[in-house]
Amino acid sequence: MIMLYNTMEPIIREIIWHKKLEITQIQQEMSLASLQRQLTDAPSVRDFFTALQQNTYKPSLIAEVKRIFSSENILSSDFDALSIAKSYERNGAACISVVTDQKFFHGGFDQLRIVRHKVTLPILCKDFVLDPCQIYLARAAGADAILLIAAILTDQQINNLLRVIHYLGMNAVVEVHNLIELDRVLRLEDVRIIAINNRSLEDLTVNINTTLELMAARKSDLHNLGILVVSESGIETSQDLSLMANVGVSGVLIGDCLLREENLEDAVKELLKSQIYGFGSPSYKS
Repeated sequence: MIMLYNTMEPIIREIIWHKKLEITQIQQEMSLASLQRQLTDAPSVRDFFTALQQNTYKPSLIAEVKRIFSSENILSSDFDALSIAKSYERNGAACISVVTDQKFFHGGFDQLRIVRHKVTLPILCKDFVLDPCQIYLARAAGADAILLIAAILTDQQINNLLRVIHYLGMNAVVEVHNLIELDRVLRLEDVRIIAINNRSLEDLTVNINTTLELMAARKSDLHNLGILVVSESGIETSQDLSLMANVGVSGVLIGDCLLREENLEDAVKELLKSQIYGFGSPSYKS
């Protein structure tokens, strides 16, 4: 069971509708064999899972590269994907997230490819993934991990996409928004990383208590299954990071609050300043 389509914020429904059109166009222009051939020149896969586990800072930072701020629909005036990614890399990020949706977020696989060839960190392709063709294009561009949004996918679709992702040697980050979705995903096989998004798809409001509540409800199950948890949206301060670490979160995905700052490098340093050497390190104890 997936989230009822008519309860989603209209912009989310529009994005999904347009994404299906994009997929149809890709399938008309490229066969599966041609998509697979593109992988011949793809760079080797970097280990996204281990990068989250072993980063000096706890929780590990997945820092986002994107041209548009999600909550405000405002284009960045001086966007430079590579410069942003290098700033993240220099200042303690464990991984990079690159938004690749073109129509609504002004991203693209070209941005991912540029970052991948000049930055050493593993890269998450963040998009509305519905079909394996998107995974092949992301891997060809150099992605090491793929975001899957449980709310827009059936269990069977998630399973099918997981198989493709893992076959290609990549990691999947399966995103949930509530306890119903989390329980759905926990019943699936071979889920290794779960992202809890604090932004509701129904009204786009953000509440970081979503992560705290879901961790309180299922952290033992997550720990027993060896699943890493990432928290997304609404995390803006080093205090927020410590709070997340103390409830068992392994990573945080942050973009907007860093990209708004005039000095990106100082913003990343300030965010991570209290997290080095495991300060507030994850604990799964009740």
